[in-house]
Amino acid sequence: MRIPDLDLDLLRCFVTVAEQGGFTAAGTALGLTQSAVSLKVKRLEDLVRRPVFQRTSRRVGLTREGETLLAYARRMLALNDEAVRRLVAPPVAGRLRLGVADHFVPRSLAPMLARFSTTYPEVRLEVEVGRSHELRAKQARGGLDLVLGKRRDGETAGVPIWTETVVWAASPDWQAPEGRPLPLALLPEGCMFRERALAALARAGLAFEAVFTCDSLLGLAAAAQAGFAMTVLGRSGFPPGLREVPGLPPLGVVEMAIFGDETGRSPVVAPLVGLIRDSLAE
Repeated sequence: MRIPDLDLDLLRCFVTVAEQGGFTAAGTALGLTQSAVSLKVKRLEDLVRRPVFQRTSRRVGLTREGETLLAYARRMLALNDEAVRRLVAPPVAGRLRLGVADHFVPRSLAPMLARFSTTYPEVRLEVEVGRSHELRAKQARGGLDLVLGKRRDGETAGVPIWTETVVWAASPDWQAPEGRPLPLALLPEGCMFRERALAALARAGLAFEAVFTCDSLLGLAAAAQAGFAMTVLGRSGFPPGLREVPGLPPLGVVEMAIFGDETGRSPVVAPLVGLIRDSLAE
């Protein structure tokens, strides 16, 4: 049996439906009619000989085969887009001073930067890792060109790139001490995660004390891994040796965004933002 070639156009349509949550929304995003989107998905299902979506009157969900295909589709589209940018787009050169919130570091910073340097060897990339609000203040003073960091609650500045769930974290065998305030490991004042945690515990009437303060998320993770305290992290940035702690007040979500040159005037910015989006999609 001849193995069929997957059509990237069909895969892009499939991924858009999955991300938008429906055929109508995907059609709007792609500039297509709902019937055209449905036809593309049907052609893809014919190719893979499996249904990729479960359709009901209220929602569209992925089948098990669709979930498997989605991971491959995102990787294939990311590689395609990278090749097109490298070979077809005008050469990109220049200097880019990038600030990255340390919240992003455990996820995919190093592989993303290596991929960017390989794809755009003529770009001189200078990276500084730190706390979001400090990096953004430096960018406002002209010390950085671009910052990848957290949006404050209700803020509209920047270009959002993904949403992160904030959770309580502790070592696997950690137990809340009886008759004592909850011991917390937190970033210094000014950190959104710290503010969220303290406000949530105060609203719930739970006693707490900050017993460990550190500028680094890796330092907080180490304190939590040792069982010294509980901490607060983004769900995607969990290092080994930690678990989510149930039963505590929810901490909501936070938006990660790109700040600086939102209009894309610099020819260096758009490729970097595109590569960040691709890396997150993978």
